Amino acid sequence: GNCGGIAVAPSRSLTIKPGGGDLLVPQRARRSLLYREVLRDARFFELLLRIDEQRYQQVRERRCCHCGGPLHSGHFARKPRGGPGPERLPAGYEVRFDLCCGRCRQRTLPESVRFLGRKVYFAVVVAVATVVARGADRGAVRLLRQQLGVSWSTIKRWKVWWQQLTGSAFWQYIRGTLPIDLDLGDLPKSLLDRFDGEPAERVQRLLLGPITGGFPVTLEERQ
Repeated sequence: GNCGGIAVAPSRSLTIKPGGGDLLVPQRARRSLLYREVLRDARFFELLLRIDEQRYQQVRERRCCHCGGPLHSGHFARKPRGGPGPERLPAGYEVRFDLCCGRCRQRTLPESVRFLGRKVYFAVVVAVATVVARGADRGAVRLLRQQLGVSWSTIKRWKVWWQQLTGSAFWQYIRGTLPIDLDLGDLPKSLLDRFDGEPAERVQRLLLGPITGGFPVTLEERQ
């Protein structure tokens, strides 16, 4: 099993607001707009990198969970899609932190709020795009697809993935920590709606857990 789990408290200092003129937008459309703004804000992605760095350091300090040996860096590069653009992402954002025991050679992959298993797109993209796609604003979906360069078939696969997640052993393990009346057919929006704060803070809490905070590292999805 993976030994890379670690708890990180969400930041309460991050708020993201789009440009003026949004006060006349209906509440649901405004929230959809705010969620899309998260994908454009380089500060949010910098925060996610800091969270992953903190997790990496904490996991490394705990040493190997298999034999207690020292853990050495074995990072590798990813080529994720989505986000504000490579030129606006912080340096090293494409690096997936990884550790290897110097004694037993077992790998330890720290959990990440940036990457969702082996999916091509950033974890935040998979979450936000699914929320927007479940809304009634088809124009918002079209704009998001143009922004991300993602096909509608890929978004539909993400919607199915959220439904399949509820049947996994991992979901059954965390089910007791979730609200009893949580609408499983409206994930991840139904989870985001249970969190307090601005959309950026809600997305951050979703990525910290229960989704990537304990996500299996053996996922094989490619889209």
